[in-house]
Formats: sequence, C-alpha cells, structure tokens
Amino acid sequence: MAELLEIIMIVSFGASWPLNVIKSYKARTTKGKSIAFLLLIFFGYIAGITSKFVNADYMANFASKWYVLFFYVLNFLMVGADIVMYIRNLKLDKERENEANK
Repeated sequence: MAELLEIIMIVSFGASWPLNVIKSYKARTTKGKSIAFLLLIFFGYIAGITSKFVNADYMANFASKWYVLFFYVLNFLMVGADIVMYIRNLKLDKERENEANK
C-alpha cells in the first residue's frame, strides 16, 4: 500500500512537469520562475532516487518494483529540462535587455 501511495504522489507531481516545461519554452522569459525552487525540487528527486538504491528491501525486489524508480527518474528529467529552459530563457532575457539598452 505504501508503494502505491508513493506512486500516486510521484505521478501527481510528475503530471505537471511536462506542462511546465512547455510553458517555459513558449514564455521565453524567466519572469515568474524561481531557479532556487527548481534546484530544490531537482535535488529532492536526486535524494528520492538515491533512497531507492540504498534501500536493501527495494533493491532485493527491484525486478517487480522498477516502476517506482522509473517515475522518480522521469520527474527528475522533466525538472532538469525545466532548468535547461530557465537557463535558455535567462539568456533570452539578457539579450532583450541588451537590445533595449542600445
């Protein structure tokens, strides 16, 4: 039951990340985004993934429980993509600022 609840939590969190990445891509700005928040979530997923690898019970049953780790990794990649979009958008913001100051 605990694993099912964990999957529900991870899927719920993960459902919003693809939409957030698309929004970041289309917005082309960092306004309204927090790199500190993204990095905190990113490192949280690193901790969650690491916790699976150091949990002997989980690793002993990995063949039948791989899907839990899959969702952690998927969310980690989505947050990573949003961080990349943040960096791209920061560069675009600076280019626009430079153009406006000319």
